[in-house]
Amino acid sequence: MDTTSLPILLAFTSLLLGVVAVVIFAYVVLPKRRRAKTKAKAKATEAPAPVATPTPPPADEPPPAPTKRTGKVKQHSLFVIFNQPDDTTDARLTEWLRSKGAHYDAIKKVFLIDGQQASNPITVANAFPPGEMPDLLRGETHEPIRGVSLLVKPPLHKRRNQQMHVYVELAKEMNETFSGDMLDADREPASESTYAQIIG
Repeated sequence: MDTTSLPILLAFTSLLLGVVAVVIFAYVVLPKRRRAKTKAKAKATEAPAPVATPTPPPADEPPPAPTKRTGKVKQHSLFVIFNQPDDTTDARLTEWLRSKGAHYDAIKKVFLIDGQQASNPITVANAFPPGEMPDLLRGETHEPIRGVSLLVKPPLHKRRNQQMHVYVELAKEMNETFSGDMLDADREPASESTYAQIIG
């Protein structure tokens, strides 16, 4: 065999293998990508057809439908801003926390209420920065608390939303007890649709 024919043979073989690899890529990988793209386009263009239903005259105004937030909510937030914060408000807040079985987290400087799920407690924090509260249950004092934020993580599964019911009831009760302003996570007035969205 000639010494120049061996490199030519090797070059031809590698060229042939490269062509075979391109053909396999074209037949195997590209169709999968095309199918994935067409599925994504089909899902994007898929929209439910509007159903024309006659609207009956409203007898009573129904509760507003819950507004859906884009993306998953990592934590629900409601704020109760007290109308006239003073020492008596702090004393009432202390009694309210005690009646709910709240316990103080000295590291985060917030109160925790177990509710229906001790693994996912409802957090009661100061509504104003830095969000820390004194241990009212032990008599710590500081300037009157002007409002609180109630925080809770949503459940992973909708059927486990008992804690969300407790959370909404606590927020409503606190709002009535302190006759304050109830605000949602966007600092807008909370409504029944806000509560319906939280409960899911």
